[in-house]
Amino acid sequence: MTTVQPSGGSMVRRILLGSQLRRLREGCAITREDAGYAIRASESKISRMELGRVSFKERDVADLLSLYGLSTGPDREALLALVREANKSGWWHSYNDVLPNWFQTYIGLEEAAALIRTYEVQFVPGLLQCEEYARAIFAQNRPALDEEEVDRRVALRIRRQKLLTEGRGPKLWAVIDEAALRRPVGGPEVMRAQLEHLVELAGYPSVVVQVMPFRFGAHAGESGAFSVLRFPEQDLPDVVYVEQLTSALYLDKRDDVDEYLQVMERLCVDSLTPQQTLDLLHSILKSQ
Repeated sequence: MTTVQPSGGSMVRRILLGSQLRRLREGCAITREDAGYAIRASESKISRMELGRVSFKERDVADLLSLYGLSTGPDREALLALVREANKSGWWHSYNDVLPNWFQTYIGLEEAAALIRTYEVQFVPGLLQCEEYARAIFAQNRPALDEEEVDRRVALRIRRQKLLTEGRGPKLWAVIDEAALRRPVGGPEVMRAQLEHLVELAGYPSVVVQVMPFRFGAHAGESGAFSVLRFPEQDLPDVVYVEQLTSALYLDKRDDVDEYLQVMERLCVDSLTPQQTLDLLHSILKSQ
């Protein structure tokens, strides 16, 4: 086994740790049921641990490592250190008052990704939204929110964008349906600000923007918006994120991911090139 060094965000550390535990268990031919019994837990908890979807107790991991034959040595210590790193809270936990639990997972993955590929139909992707546009979306979609909560949600969205503007985060490759650019969210002034912001961000070396034009007709993205996240750690699989109204799907099975990747590839091939996209954005701005 290779010694693992903590890297990326806490979510990725959990996934990486879970992957290592699964490999150790399978290498010893121990079932999830037997592993769960050893730490006074269920088979389903072992499954969630190995997928990195729950927090880890250091005692549980220590007992599992002993069960898997890793009682001493630097590899054991490295994995226990990874437990402590994985349990540290990310910056976004200070927004727990406005952040659904199911979306906290996504922000953790977003922070640690090397590449984010996203397709959006109705709105400009969150990482590319200007403040005025984000505020208009929250005000329109959630009219019951008071002004303070809207401010908090907008602040969270803008804070996420530091990944791009500070140059320390992943590469973002976004395909946006032309409908999102034509839909007058917040009125003409807000849309102008958003389109200008999009032009600016498209000039960043870490950002690629393409538009799926109306004229193409029916296309591969018939299932709706989704994102695919890829990580620098080779042990981690790609993750597909599909957001729903009150929850989200996180898909990491190879067959599922491959299906979405094929759709994303077709969308990128069939959409306007980045330069053609900039030309369209300038054309829309001139027509306003």
